[in-house]
Amino acid sequence: MQDKINNEHDLGYKHILSHKKTFVEFLRSFVNKEWVNLIDVENLILIDKEFILEDFKEEEADIVYKVNIDGNDIIFYILLELQSKVDYRMPIRLLMYMTEIWREELKNTEDKVKRRKDYKLPAIVPIVLYNGKNKWTAARNFKEVLNGYELFDENIIDFRYMLFDVNRMKEGELLDIANLISSVFLLDQDRGKEEIIQRLKLIGKYIRKCVDKEQEKVFKNWLINIFKNRLNYEEKEHLLEFLIESNNMEVDDMMSNLGRRLEEEFRQTKEEGKQVKAKEIAKNLLLMGIDIDTIIRATGLSNEDIEKIKSSMN
Repeated sequence: MQDKINNEHDLGYKHILSHKKTFVEFLRSFVNKEWVNLIDVENLILIDKEFILEDFKEEEADIVYKVNIDGNDIIFYILLELQSKVDYRMPIRLLMYMTEIWREELKNTEDKVKRRKDYKLPAIVPIVLYNGKNKWTAARNFKEVLNGYELFDENIIDFRYMLFDVNRMKEGELLDIANLISSVFLLDQDRGKEEIIQRLKLIGKYIRKCVDKEQEKVFKNWLINIFKNRLNYEEKEHLLEFLIESNNMEVDDMMSNLGRRLEEEFRQTKEEGKQVKAKEIAKNLLLMGIDIDTIIRATGLSNEDIEKIKSSMN
């Protein structure tokens, strides 16, 4: 069951970042490099192929884009590492995927083109998107997984992948960015229900202004998936039904309504928790021989509640 949930989550992210405009927004929002502004959305090609190797076949959720920047072919390889544990094999996995992409490129290039002096393989930019609870502590540079790399300087292979650690992103910065992908990151962070409710309200104020119709549809589907996975058993049935029904609403209305429903659920759960605690206190006071009037004043329970507790104790 947990594998199914993780798979739906991975596919949700994959669906979002497979939207070209959203992917470019992601780069421009979170990568502080000049080349980002040279990417033309219309020039971006999503390669519909998963470079899944036998050793890692149950772990992959990847996205591959190809774009031409200033006459040079560039490939972005995005690995969605949407799991709770840090994978210390990441540099090795990425090298294997990159090699597989280049192998595919060579296989599909004519021999006479490959023999030319000016022939070059496309540069690959490896990107890891991670949303685990624990801080990412795996090596960022490939050379760091090689024994004795310090001895050989530039004579060994090396690259550094970009890492986007969702749970370590700052709320204020994500709110300032205020686009679809920053909203996804805000809601996907591992936070308590009260804070998620507050974020739904904040995002609901601007989300409709910053997405087009296609992005809105993608975002609403992701929203349903993420909350379907987060709801506990008692909440699931009626809130999930509400979420699916609200898919026809405008995105800001959907989020506002979801926030209100979650707030009601949260308030009700807190009240039920207080009742349970008060009854436990009343039971202990009865065992101590305290009179009923004092117990009523101490717990806020009714006389009828106290009598029921007494009856159950007897």
